[in-house]
Amino acid sequence: MEILTPHDLKDKFQDPWIAPYQKVLTMVDGDQVEIVEYHPCISGSQWMIYQYQRSSDIVLKAKRDGNRHTFLVKVGKSNLSLKPSLHAAGIEEVSVEGDEVKVVHAGLAGAGVGAAMCRGMAEGVKRVELQDIGGGSKVGRATVVTPRLQKVVIGIDDTDTKEEGATWTLAHNVGAELTKKGYQYIDHITVQLYPHNPNKTQNCVAIALVFAVEPGKKDKLVQEVVELLKKGTLSDKTAIAVLEGIPVPEKLRSYGESAKTSMLTLEDAERVAEEVGVELMEVTGSQGKIGALAALGMYDDIEEAVKVYY
Repeated sequence: MEILTPHDLKDKFQDPWIAPYQKVLTMVDGDQVEIVEYHPCISGSQWMIYQYQRSSDIVLKAKRDGNRHTFLVKVGKSNLSLKPSLHAAGIEEVSVEGDEVKVVHAGLAGAGVGAAMCRGMAEGVKRVELQDIGGGSKVGRATVVTPRLQKVVIGIDDTDTKEEGATWTLAHNVGAELTKKGYQYIDHITVQLYPHNPNKTQNCVAIALVFAVEPGKKDKLVQEVVELLKKGTLSDKTAIAVLEGIPVPEKLRSYGESAKTSMLTLEDAERVAEEVGVELMEVTGSQGKIGALAALGMYDDIEEAVKVYY
């Protein structure tokens, strides 16, 4: 076995058949790990999504959005039986050791090259433990070691007025500003709420921002979000909701669905937030808590999030 850093790999392998991944992040919640990878090939990475779900029983869910693919996996081992074309690549093992996450990738031919060298050169990777280089008809196998991160999702609502402003743009600019400060801003989801809400400014949407943060940095992240929103909001009703971890509680999902089809009250939001362990915070007021919480309920289902229900 050879242990190599991304810098080592870039020095050692400069072949034209290697395309480095851009970034790899791993977020941990109990025995579940969410792996976010930024692949060098946009639609080409759909092949990896398909293969990993077919080949690894520890891969619970996989999806692609542009060049970003996300794998929800469970800690443990998978007995891969690699076969050309049919089961060409997969995750053999996932473990969490202290502040590190170790993911063993294996694949045939080009998939093996991706398992080792391509991923190993990515931002966010600490090192790879290289067992087999792969390529051609050979198996490639490597353990990709990344820092353990925590998933934090922040719902935001009521930042504009009927005269000016836009919640989705302000929320994105908050995420972009936090990127400059070293936070990993992963996603921005626009969630359509009840269109007949008499209190809406216009389109009636709330926003969820998704971050991967170092353990212990969640409170600082939330504080930074609040400060940036206070500077940018035009409303006296702005509020946020904060969800830690990977799964969306069933009650929170149901609340989000209800907020798309009916009027909900502040009391409804506060009750559900307490039941599911979500923190609600006023920025300039309390009314925004209703939509901010709903955004959390729908953030991991973007197809449903944007739908309008009458």
